[in-house]
Amino acid sequence: MFKPQSLLLDFTGLIVICFVVYMVMFSQFAGDEMATQIPSSFLQLNTIFLSILIEAIPFVLIGVLIAGFIQIFITEEHLRKWIPKNKWLAIVMGCVVGALFPACECGIVPIIRRLVEKGVPIYVATGFLLTGPLINPIVILSTYMAFGNDLKMALLRMGVGFVAALIIAIIIASFYKSNQVKHSLNRLATTHHHASGSTFIQRLEGMMKHSIDEFFDMGKFLIIGAFIAAFVQTYLTSDSLLLFGNGVVGSTIVMMGLAYFLSLCSEADAFIGASFMNLFPATSVLAFLIYGPMIDLKNTIMLLAVFRTKFVLVLLLTITAVVFILVSIVGVS
Repeated sequence: MFKPQSLLLDFTGLIVICFVVYMVMFSQFAGDEMATQIPSSFLQLNTIFLSILIEAIPFVLIGVLIAGFIQIFITEEHLRKWIPKNKWLAIVMGCVVGALFPACECGIVPIIRRLVEKGVPIYVATGFLLTGPLINPIVILSTYMAFGNDLKMALLRMGVGFVAALIIAIIIASFYKSNQVKHSLNRLATTHHHASGSTFIQRLEGMMKHSIDEFFDMGKFLIIGAFIAAFVQTYLTSDSLLLFGNGVVGSTIVMMGLAYFLSLCSEADAFIGASFMNLFPATSVLAFLIYGPMIDLKNTIMLLAVFRTKFVLVLLLTITAVVFILVSIVGVS
């Protein structure tokens, strides 16, 4: 029996997919004569929207495959053995594992959902969520290259980012004990029972089915977030943001706002950040590099689809406050 809410979400997903197909077909077949009659802002919106999707989808695919693997092959017993019983050691472990795990902020959301549903404490998952897209080896290497093979900004991004993630996870641990996932775990119990008595081929097939379901489940929210981010980039002028950019405090707020609304992939955002070095203080650029991978617009929408709204809003405000305060204290000359 279908629930009205589930049917509405499926119908919304169908509309979103049709919208993407339209945007792709439009960009492919709109002729030069038609293009001249269409506002340039719409063409720019279309280009930015598709570029965000093309950039994000490979990482989402990797993320849902890992989520499918966790769902089928990793049991609650495995996780209980691996996670330290001490809360604070568990938080540190979550941050360290995330720092070693190459994941984009889009692809990491389905992984976090599966881990939490399997019994990983929300505060451990939070540390993993924040450090995974921020401090993994690929991001650090790209930051090193973007700033002219200079280790300073890469090390600051890694060090300040890790401390910020640790503080945020500790704050979350102080306020939240339950997993904060919206949906019930009924399907998890039936799936685990089915998977435990299956052959390897059957488990592999189950993993692929879960990955496909996860992709379409999270994909529609990625598309919505990408479109809103593209809309903001197209119609919110940089001049209006620069009005608030006087001084280190103002420019830091501007750069954190840019990081949130631009919704760049963490593997490439360092090159964009480096281009702002002539306009803003290095402290503001560091805030841009740390804040964006932790939370951005499309990531927020994906998190809202998985976790309770109040938790996501608290997480958003906590990340914003901690990153701003830490970066302001450290300062970069």
